[in-house]
Amino acid sequence: MAQKPKGDAVTRKQRRLYFVLLGMLALAAATALVLTAVGDGMVYFYTPNDLQTKHVGPDRRVRLGGLVQKGSVVKDGSHVSFIVTDLTATVAVSYTGVLPDLFREGQGVVAEGKLDGQGTFQASEVLAKHDENYMPKEVADALKKSGHWQDEYQHK
Repeated sequence: MAQKPKGDAVTRKQRRLYFVLLGMLALAAATALVLTAVGDGMVYFYTPNDLQTKHVGPDRRVRLGGLVQKGSVVKDGSHVSFIVTDLTATVAVSYTGVLPDLFREGQGVVAEGKLDGQGTFQASEVLAKHDENYMPKEVADALKKSGHWQDEYQHK
C-alpha cells in the first residue's frame, strides 16, 4: 500500500502543475516583450488630412505622405522647408539634410519624423518618387479618396 506524502512533500501532480504555470508565465512575459518591441518599431503612414483629423501626438514618429505644394519650397543652405498637401489639407515640413535628386514641387513625397508643438512636421528623412511612373500607394489612395486624383499623376 502506497503511503501519502507527509507535510511539506510535493506530489508529482503538484510539481507538474507548477511547471505548467511557470511555463505559461514565461510565455506571457516573452509575448509582452515581443509586442512591446514591435509596437515601438512601427511607423504609421498619414496624409496631411489624417494628421490633422486623427490628432497625432507631438512625440509620435510617423510618415507623412502627399504632394509637395508648388511654390512652397524654401532652401537655406542644408535646411529646407516645404508644404505637403493631399489637396484637402496641408502640413508645413522642416528638414535639414540632403534631399533626394527626384524631390521637386508637385511631385509625391514621403517624410518620416514627428510633429512639433507648433504643428510643423520635423522630418528626419525625406523620400521622393523613384521613377516617372511612381507615386506612393498611400498617397494615390488618399488622392482618390479625397476626389482629387487626376489621371495625369499616373503618367508623370
